[in-house]
Amino acid sequence: MRTPDFPRRLALCSALIGCLVAAHAQQPASSAPPASIAPSQDSLSTPPAAATPPPAGTASAQSAVPAAPGPASSESLLIGPGDLLRITVLRESELDQRTRVLDSGEIVLALAGNVSVQGLTPVAAAARIADKYRDGNFLLHPEVSVFVEEYATQTVTILGQVAHPGTVRLTAPRSLIDVLSLAGGLTEYADRHIVIERGGKDGERIRAFLPNRADDALNADVLVRPGDVVIVPKAGIVYVLGDVAHPGGYVMQNDSKLTVLQAIALAAGASKTASEKHVRLVRNVDGQSQSVDLSLRDMERGRDPDVPLQANDILYVPFSLAKNISLGLADITAAAGSALIYAH
Repeated sequence: MRTPDFPRRLALCSALIGCLVAAHAQQPASSAPPASIAPSQDSLSTPPAAATPPPAGTASAQSAVPAAPGPASSESLLIGPGDLLRITVLRESELDQRTRVLDSGEIVLALAGNVSVQGLTPVAAAARIADKYRDGNFLLHPEVSVFVEEYATQTVTILGQVAHPGTVRLTAPRSLIDVLSLAGGLTEYADRHIVIERGGKDGERIRAFLPNRADDALNADVLVRPGDVVIVPKAGIVYVLGDVAHPGGYVMQNDSKLTVLQAIALAAGASKTASEKHVRLVRNVDGQSQSVDLSLRDMERGRDPDVPLQANDILYVPFSLAKNISLGLADITAAAGSALIYAH
């Protein structure tokens, strides 16, 4: 038996069933797409220019890093004309080659042509060669290595007051003492102020001092590099003439400094017959000889300061009056003439 509200309940149930059917039909269209589809849609929508750059460990990043200034600039041996290079390109054996640097500082690469490598370290040269292959569209990610098989600048030229002037071979920087020992060491007339010309004719000039004391000389930390020129000048000479025990020329050793009393001491001192009140110092100034009288006796007693000497100075210690009379005028003239010759 139907109740009065039966039609209303029937209509409500029909509407509820219709909603459930509609919801079930629309569920696949409203659900999220599978996870495997989303990345492919994102990758297709991303333009090629926005691609992620290769990590730092890839070949392109490695070849670009050495080109920037860094620790490679501290290398002492740089590539120069005449050096023999061995160039290796990874996975491109047909591009491997051994080539010598031209006088212009360039090398001729297989396929890529000329590239300048003068003044570069092997690492920097490898980076420049890789850029040459990449910029010319010959290789996409070239990996290049450069090895110097033979340095043409391995020699060091040593000139001046050494036992064996000439050239010596160096494969690495060495101390100044080592290089001078390869040339036989210094002569007795060598000046301790040594000039090092670095990097050829127009390079830097370094003035080094090699002390006479063993400890100080060993502590000298001046390095000589392949390609340098070492010049050891002749030390200055001071002439001591007249009434001294051993007249002659004496080298200004040690720090190239010498005083009047030191020079007289090198000549074994003035004789007993010498006139120490009128020692004559002859010095060349602008091509003109100038003479100054000094009192050796006052210097010895500390009354007058000890006068420093210069290279080519002449100390003439005159004879006493009694000695002059006994020697005669000819001997005095000869001694004075010797001083005059040295002065000129």
